[in-house]
Amino acid sequence: MPAATPLRGAVDVLPAESEFSTAARFTVADTETVLPGHYPGFPIFPGVCLVECARQGAEATLPREAKGAGLAAVESTRFTGPVFPGDSVDIAMAWKQTPTGDWQCRAKLTTGRGPAAGVRLRYALPDTREAV
Repeated sequence: MPAATPLRGAVDVLPAESEFSTAARFTVADTETVLPGHYPGFPIFPGVCLVECARQGAEATLPREAKGAGLAAVESTRFTGPVFPGDSVDIAMAWKQTPTGDWQCRAKLTTGRGPAAGVRLRYALPDTREAV
């Protein structure tokens, strides 16, 4: 079952520097359904939607070794600048495997005005051990 999403538009994957340094982009259309209530008369793209952009970008660019991994945690978020209708949000993602075998994605989201958010996501592979 696909994950539910508040986004109406699509997150587009961009050419990657490497398997562990990936990129995506999302353009905030005036028709995004979250904008009318956030805030009336002065729409700002909600932070939770930036996290969702990072999640979609991450899941579209999982490293080969992490295929099949699912989101285990949103480890941190930091919102550093507003995102408005019409903005293009560039998502730069850096992947690394943790000592526990999980995969961590550090996403930096920016607009033409500068940094918008930093999001750290952790992905875990399904437990493949058989029950005893």
